[in-house]
Amino acid sequence: MLALIVLGPEKLPRVVSEIGRWAGRARAMARQFREQLEEEVQLEQARKSAATANAAPPPAAEPPPVAPLEPAAPEPPPLPATFSHAHPTDASGADPTARAATSSADERGS
Repeated sequence: MLALIVLGPEKLPRVVSEIGRWAGRARAMARQFREQLEEEVQLEQARKSAATANAAPPPAAEPPPVAPLEPAAPEPPPLPATFSHAHPTDASGADPTARAATSSADERGS
């Protein structure tokens, strides 16, 4: 209705037909672009499948022999639970022989 008022009854039919032609051309160009894009995608997929078919690995043969591993070095013996090599310790780290010597000295009254 606004177009009728702005353009007038003489120009309106001509403008509407031009808009229709432009819309038709735009639809045709979009359709052509979509078809071309789909064709390119199909060609790319065909190239990939042909490359995959040509690069197929040969049938599986026996695997090459594997060299035996060198035997592992023996594990070292566990370390004693001591802080020094001269004095054994208990779980708290104290020297159990020192307590026995101290208590016996106290009992003797020295």
